[in-house]
Amino acid sequence: MTRILIVGAGPTGLSAGVELARRGMDVTIIDKRDEASGFSRAVGILQSTLDLLEASGVSDKLRQEGVQVRGVKIFDQDRQVFAFNLAPDSNDENGFLLCLPQDRTEAHLRDTFVALGGDLRMSTVLEDLQQDQDHVTAYFGAGKSEVFDYVLGADGVRSTVREILGIAFNGFDLPEDWSIADADIDGWANPDTFVAYRLAGSSIVIAVPLSAIRVRFVSNTADALASLPVQPKVSNLRRSGTFKISIRQVERYDSGRVYLAGDAAHAHSPAGGRGMNLGIADACAFAECLVSGQLDAYGSQRHAEGAKIIRASETARKIATARSGVGRFAFFSVLRIIGLFPGLVSALVRRFVLR
Repeated sequence: MTRILIVGAGPTGLSAGVELARRGMDVTIIDKRDEASGFSRAVGILQSTLDLLEASGVSDKLRQEGVQVRGVKIFDQDRQVFAFNLAPDSNDENGFLLCLPQDRTEAHLRDTFVALGGDLRMSTVLEDLQQDQDHVTAYFGAGKSEVFDYVLGADGVRSTVREILGIAFNGFDLPEDWSIADADIDGWANPDTFVAYRLAGSSIVIAVPLSAIRVRFVSNTADALASLPVQPKVSNLRRSGTFKISIRQVERYDSGRVYLAGDAAHAHSPAGGRGMNLGIADACAFAECLVSGQLDAYGSQRHAEGAKIIRASETARKIATARSGVGRFAFFSVLRIIGLFPGLVSALVRRFVLR
């Protein structure tokens, strides 16, 4: 039986584990953390991602718990200038973006992986990898080692696997701090709607509902909540802080019998909500390529897809945060023009939001 080691028990690693285990592979996932993280980074789950996780039964669990976001509103300060439904056809059962805290997505993937017979080991640190033509030897702490047929590095932007392989993570870091706030809001007016507030200068705040009362705020300012042009009634601040954004991609996704996926291979802004979804797509593609005997195609296919998503997210970020008056005018003018053509809105939503 083929043995696979997956390094990293986040959404990417767990998705790969689920897809390989349900196909009868002998899969071990390790993570250096003592326990699963309670923090929630990514929240949006695309329809294409739900399609990928359908066969394992994970999608049904995500749908049962997640919030179906069916509308988008865009504000200039506190004035609404644009709104549309993600499903112009009321009979479209898939016309929504599913929103769920990342830790809950991970929990469903983790439970499914273990139920399929997968081996999950927390508090396990990868120290080194050595490979020959047929196998990869993984070295852990306390002098322990094991032999695997393949290794998948899904261990994030500071990937140990990528460092061991010596693969460059080319790109740059944005100079400004971004901020995040996860809060329970009394009387939030948009419990099933994605909201973007365009502020003065190049500032923006995005609000994403996670439940009837819980909302995630993300901003390119130092304080997402304080930057809001409205004053929500916060009953419980679950988490807040700042973070940096990197725009990077590895020069290659594989080296011998070792492969990279998710944030270990690419990083970009949260514009478009593609990060976790791209990682899960990497994971499912790796599983499919391994099972079908087409691993030679994995690296080039996923590099091309990652580059495309990075270009798209950077374009969206630059448009949404344009600093000049001309840029702001163009942003809102384009929205008004698009709003005159419902068919165009529907096509754009299906192409760039739901898929």
